[in-house]
Amino acid sequence: KTEAEMFFRTFITEGRSLRELLTAEETFVDARLAEHYGIPAPEGEGFQRVSLAGLPRKGLLTQPGIMSVLSHPVTTSPVKRGKWVLEQLLCVNPPPPPPGVEIPPLDPVEGGSMREQLEEHRANPECASCHQLMDPIGLGLEHYDAIGRYRADEAGQPIDASGELPLGGGAFTDALGMVELLAQSEDFTACTTRKTLTYALGREVGNEDAPYIDEIVAELAAADATLESLLVAVATSDVFRMRRGEE
Repeated sequence: KTEAEMFFRTFITEGRSLRELLTAEETFVDARLAEHYGIPAPEGEGFQRVSLAGLPRKGLLTQPGIMSVLSHPVTTSPVKRGKWVLEQLLCVNPPPPPPGVEIPPLDPVEGGSMREQLEEHRANPECASCHQLMDPIGLGLEHYDAIGRYRADEAGQPIDASGELPLGGGAFTDALGMVELLAQSEDFTACTTRKTLTYALGREVGNEDAPYIDEIVAELAAADATLESLLVAVATSDVFRMRRGEE
């Protein structure tokens, strides 16, 4: 949690592009978290800024805290991870599962790799339409175990983290390639704008707000998509300035 908070604070104080939320090659660790990352402990007390150059990690999405929250207690969850990326970074909301469907966490040690088990899962027509969107993204993060440690293999087999983003977002070979595609996606910028505008307006953003979102996204493109430029664009937009208070 501390790592994520300190990392995000740099976007408030340093005028960084929001795309670096996904692609930054540095983070904040203390001695214990450095061990988790497999890097030397930083000098000094507490959390210090360190480089991730040369490591198989970039940005927020590969941080152990995020990966742990989006896992089961002892196994990863490509479904949870893929769903989170779709909903929080791309604003794509998969429909809910069919009524009465309860699927226990998969155990790749006993039943083959996670990818193999999910392929069998997607063979069910009731599940396929949603899981074809979620699973490839989640499997792209399979190099990070249930508590976010990097691993090269699973159940004795090399991990295949390749996949393709939905809606023509492009193919990737691993999480590092996936986050680069996400960061450059207009869908990511539009989704970030949509969620910020929802917070600012205090209501859900609907289709009638699409022109305002498009205007803000265009402003961000001209301002390197910094957090400051996003907040200014939202605060000066007509939809925010002319909003009506509660009656």
